[in-house]
Amino acid sequence: MLNVKEELALNLKGRDFIALVDYTPEEVRYLIDLAIDLKKKQKAGEIYHPLKGKTLGMIFEKSSTRTRVSFEVGIYQLGGQGLFLSGNDLQIGRGETIWDTAQTLSRYLDGIMIRTYAHRTVIELARGATVPVINGLTDTNHPCQALCDYQTILEHKGRLEGLKMAYVGDGNNMVHSLMMGAAKLGVNLSVATPEGYEPSADIIRQTEEAAAETGAKIGVYRDPKEAIADADVVYTDVWASMGFESEQKERELAFANYQVNEELTKYAKKDFLFMHCLPAHRGEEVSEGVIDGPHSIIFDQAENRLHAQKAIMAAIM
Repeated sequence: MLNVKEELALNLKGRDFIALVDYTPEEVRYLIDLAIDLKKKQKAGEIYHPLKGKTLGMIFEKSSTRTRVSFEVGIYQLGGQGLFLSGNDLQIGRGETIWDTAQTLSRYLDGIMIRTYAHRTVIELARGATVPVINGLTDTNHPCQALCDYQTILEHKGRLEGLKMAYVGDGNNMVHSLMMGAAKLGVNLSVATPEGYEPSADIIRQTEEAAAETGAKIGVYRDPKEAIADADVVYTDVWASMGFESEQKERELAFANYQVNEELTKYAKKDFLFMHCLPAHRGEEVSEGVIDGPHSIIFDQAENRLHAQKAIMAAIM
């Protein structure tokens, strides 16, 4: 008879990792715990090759620093090999369908990671593939980042359930995944955005449904001071994500009162953590005093991309 962890491990084999909504609270926590375990193994110099002889194809239609390096190093540390596949070099750049690409790559690879624009691209790729597909980022979701973020909070705070996180900024792909992660893990999340930049109504609805199961409280506010009050964790992201650069000037005006700075963070708890998924625009969405200050754990986050993604690959591949 299998124990709980063995059952979870069995349930995750062969699954896609597209959005946290697809995973139960127990599965999300299992992946975080696995990430922490794999991190300990790596720090201890322990060789662990559960994916020996396996290959991960990495499709990049959006540029990347952390995603590419962490996946490429991660699959290597797990005993496998990663193949960088630029969207400009693949035949999808010349009109081949996502379905045909997925079917073909599945004959060569044991898993596919894609970092792209439209979320439907990942959905179509997963429908056509016969191997697990990992969402490395879309305009709608960034689940790998959210998973590593909650791993990082757990390492620093010792718990997740009942903590308060405040997100100040654009209602983008990052906040969508943070909201769903919070709902799954019992974290209370307050989001502050200007009018017109709120998270997706569909994501809010899905989050509320998931939060009902764990008791998490998810709220969207206009006033960043109200959102950040007594927060254990303060999070922000760039005001204009990739693909929205043309709106930079317009967004600078809209978000002028949403900078995370020393004045705003006075409303958070004295031992708050500051987080940012990077890259950051110092002096724009966050002051240098906060991002480079004693509360900042941004590089712990960046490191944990490696460990969280290793957990995802080890579990589903």
